[in-house]
Amino acid sequence: MGTNGKLQSLQHDEQPELEMARRARDFRQEMQHRRSVRDFSDRPVPREVIEECLLTAGSAPSGANMQPWHFVAVSDPDVKRQIREAAEREEYAFYHGLASDEWLADLSHLGTHVQKPFLEQAPYLIVVFAQPYGLLVDGGKKKHYYVRESVGIATGMLVAALHHAGLVALTYTPTRMGFLRDLLGRPENERPFIVVVTGYPADGAKVPDLQKKGLSEIATFVE
Repeated sequence: MGTNGKLQSLQHDEQPELEMARRARDFRQEMQHRRSVRDFSDRPVPREVIEECLLTAGSAPSGANMQPWHFVAVSDPDVKRQIREAAEREEYAFYHGLASDEWLADLSHLGTHVQKPFLEQAPYLIVVFAQPYGLLVDGGKKKHYYVRESVGIATGMLVAALHHAGLVALTYTPTRMGFLRDLLGRPENERPFIVVVTGYPADGAKVPDLQKKGLSEIATFVE
């Protein structure tokens, strides 16, 4: 963790401008096919695929290179069942009092509800934990920097890696997630950040017909 103070030569695969544009366009088109999926097949996913995607996520930049994340990849059916049961208790509280009418209205077209069968159906639940501080061998604490930003970048890279590998994914965030740390036996310095549900889509899986904003709506060039 951190840096050893040494420098090494940058390995940079520079490409001609036309090739850069082609690569950028191809990757954009690939990622535009990425969708959040809630209907999963129970078809097994090779562990090696998940490991490679996690290593990609772990290569993300982070504040002071503290790498303030931990990924728990859950495939055990019993643990997934426990996660679903706890999550649905939180979801019931969300849909029956915690969420505002406006929030529920904004969710209505996505087809979300209290029941979360995907938490058992999908072969892997990757629970992403953020570490506000590290634990030293002497019992002390080491402060981490830009934790949410760093973990957010790593999660985005994980989702992209899973899609690139040929899987589908859903980013899932119960309103209150403390139960995840308890169920998975994680240490006191870790906070649940998000659950990335992943696997193959179920036959006939449906997704909402959504439109993404165009470039002029999401970006401004100052030249």
